[in-house]
Amino acid sequence: QAQLVESGGGVGLAGGSLRLSCAASVRTGSSYTMGWFRQAPGKEREFVASITWSDGATRYKDSVKGRFTISRDNAKKTVYLQMNSLKPEDTAIYYCASTAVRFPIATSSVYNLWGQGTQVTVSA
Repeated sequence: QAQLVESGGGVGLAGGSLRLSCAASVRTGSSYTMGWFRQAPGKEREFVASITWSDGATRYKDSVKGRFTISRDNAKKTVYLQMNSLKPEDTAIYYCASTAVRFPIATSSVYNLWGQGTQVTVSA
């Protein structure tokens, strides 16, 4: 059964770092791009970053550029989100997601497989 499992969330200090992982069990040919999204309390889910399995092309939300880095390990079928220079406004539940779209897209509606989410809390 296809599934995504996130790990690595927790509590971080402002200015500190956390790394999230997403282990993907997906059928060959059904997943070309992986994305990270987040949802803060009382807010809508928003795009954070995405990456293609094939060539590692990436896309980022403007507010995380230069602070967050998305990467993938094809052999391990795992995607990572390295978060540096954390800010309290980065506090949210972070979800990884998979889509068959073949470029690093930000639109959540095209992602058809989602993980359960992992909480990230940044304290000032």
